[in-house]
Amino acid sequence: MGRRTGVGAPVVVSVIVIGGLVAALALPAARSGIFGLTLVTLDSLGAVYALRAARHRARLTWRLAAAGRALSVSTTVALTVNAVNGSAVAWWLGVCSGLGMFACLAASVLSISARRLEGRQLWAFAAETWAVFNGAFMLVWYFAVYPTLSGVPPSLWLQLIGYPVGNLLLAVSVFSVLLRGGVTRLGDPITTLLGGVLFYAIADTLWASIGARGEQAAHSPAVVAGLTLASLVMTLAAMRADSAGSGRRRPPPAAAQSPSWSAYLPYVSVAAGNTLMLVGTIQGQEFTLWGGLVLAQTAIIGALLVRQVISLRDTRELTVTDTLTGLANLAGLHAGLRRAAGRRERTAMLIVDLDDFKQVNDRYGHDTGNVMLIEVARTLRAHIRSSDVAARVGGDEFAVLLTGVGEHADATGVAARILAAFATGPIRIGADSIPARASVGVAIAGPDEDPHELQHRADLAMYEAKRAGKHLWRLYEPSMTDRRARDGALADHLEDALRDGQLQVLYQPLVDLTDGRPVGAEALVRWTHPQLGPVSPLEFIPVAERTGVIIRLGLWVLEEACRQVRAWQLRSPGTAIYASVNVSPRQLQEPTLVADVLEVLSRTGLPASDLVLEITESAIVDEHAAVPALASLRSHGVRIAVDDFGTGYSSLQYLTRLPVDVLKIDRSFVSQLDSTPEGAAVVEAVIRLSQVLRLRTVAEGIETPAQATELQLLGCTHGQGYLFARPLPAPELNDMMSTAAIRG
Repeated sequence: MGRRTGVGAPVVVSVIVIGGLVAALALPAARSGIFGLTLVTLDSLGAVYALRAARHRARLTWRLAAAGRALSVSTTVALTVNAVNGSAVAWWLGVCSGLGMFACLAASVLSISARRLEGRQLWAFAAETWAVFNGAFMLVWYFAVYPTLSGVPPSLWLQLIGYPVGNLLLAVSVFSVLLRGGVTRLGDPITTLLGGVLFYAIADTLWASIGARGEQAAHSPAVVAGLTLASLVMTLAAMRADSAGSGRRRPPPAAAQSPSWSAYLPYVSVAAGNTLMLVGTIQGQEFTLWGGLVLAQTAIIGALLVRQVISLRDTRELTVTDTLTGLANLAGLHAGLRRAAGRRERTAMLIVDLDDFKQVNDRYGHDTGNVMLIEVARTLRAHIRSSDVAARVGGDEFAVLLTGVGEHADATGVAARILAAFATGPIRIGADSIPARASVGVAIAGPDEDPHELQHRADLAMYEAKRAGKHLWRLYEPSMTDRRARDGALADHLEDALRDGQLQVLYQPLVDLTDGRPVGAEALVRWTHPQLGPVSPLEFIPVAERTGVIIRLGLWVLEEACRQVRAWQLRSPGTAIYASVNVSPRQLQEPTLVADVLEVLSRTGLPASDLVLEITESAIVDEHAAVPALASLRSHGVRIAVDDFGTGYSSLQYLTRLPVDVLKIDRSFVSQLDSTPEGAAVVEAVIRLSQVLRLRTVAEGIETPAQATELQLLGCTHGQGYLFARPLPAPELNDMMSTAAIRG
């Protein structure tokens, strides 16, 4: 019930005031009396409700507003008494109360921005407002105040000077708050208060101008209507603030962004003031006495203004620039988004996140990591236009804002070129060569879409690229959802899965293509969660990689595979069967990898020569991390295979000097074998390369007899795929493994 009263009271007051205003305008004889009574009533209500509003929110603002409205009541009553009996005391009380009203209302307005500032920012805001006020005061003094002082007793100067200056102070205060971003919502009571104060300053200035001509301002319909409506608006603002404050309290909104040109207003005020001084000196024919001094002062201030403007531009440049890379920072990126929104352009955003950058910092140090970030920034700048914006938005995360995008290919083409530039070769920093790898998310927004949503969409697409295997780009699609929460839950569940036996190792035979007999088995981990059901390796392996769970998971799979293959060997003595186990890039970074592998071989009894570790191309390009570990393992007899060969970047330049024994031809190439020269070209090239480098080839994903025959004709002797067997539990492969060839 109280809520309804809070909403209805402003309506009732508005109806009564507007009715009284209509009566005042329709009855000229009674206009002054109705006008004075209305102002006293509105100011009294405004003071009461402002005090009530101060109990809930913006206390200083509403308390000062209440003081200003109370002083306005005092002004109206005292000047009315003076008009009736000519009391000098009443006149002085009215004038001083009016000046106090201006001061309190201006302070109330300025407190809106001041309460969000502290320290140097508060002093800077006060100095800016003071500079703008004094520049405007010089104009008001020259054009409005000074001409009215001649022939007027000095006793009236307080009112003639104070009231125009007071109105000017109100207007400057409102504009200072607006330019400082004090208005965040048009429907907020604070916004209504600002509108009422500004309206009051304009109407009261009109009152003063009419009075300066010797006319009765109280008889002017425009003045009566203006001051009445301005007072009504300020009163309604206090009533709405009181009503809103009685409900659930909300935190004060963040300040809106100030326009960049607002910072130059103090300098404009100084320039206008000095120009006016020079004009006044010339017009007063006192150039000989004051001209040189004014010119010199103007020149000095002009030089200081130029210096300050340059300093201001430098400061603004620093606020939107990343100091390390020279790219834009997050603030600069958001400024670019605002410009694009203003031009209603079709825009695209790329989120570029470096893969495994933490390992670079850990291995080479932060100084080397910083140099790498600078090189990445240089690459980004080289592949975008001058109208685009490249920004560093995180430690190892970058964003590229593309404007004027036509087709999707315009944006995805940039992403592909950036990845290709990273892949052309490692970044050389001193004696170190560090590969740059990144995952890129691409999102596009049309002219009518919110460009600020771009960053979120591009971030989702980037995350999908990381999940798909890194050093890839993905274009945002509406079907993409934020899977980070699920991945976080999966990371927690993986710990339980390792402990509770939810994981299972399946084995897919590797066979000799000439007779179909098994020569080994690749270990593949599978996860069946009690509630989630089967979880795809494509989903949980990247999660394990990012969280570090892959270290324990990988060692567990390795030990299970070595123990099982050794069991098959013992079950059929003399058979030549080896275990093939995947090793992740994260595992290769572990300094204990070699010792861990050798310990597993020792515990299970599997000969080192019967273990093949499969490494992806993205793992072996980091020579400093991978090569020493691989070389050490190979020196103990463990063989190394490159998995999914041909799908990564820059492999050929490493193969000649890396400790590799086997190349596994990716299933995407095998699936293209269709007895045509085009389909066999890539596979044949890989096989010929392996023959030159004396490496064995294993084809993955063989599904048809025709593919197996084609591979044999091209020179590939080993393979795996559904044609021979799906990944199966170990017991279901016992019979097949017993048919393996006898060793030697």
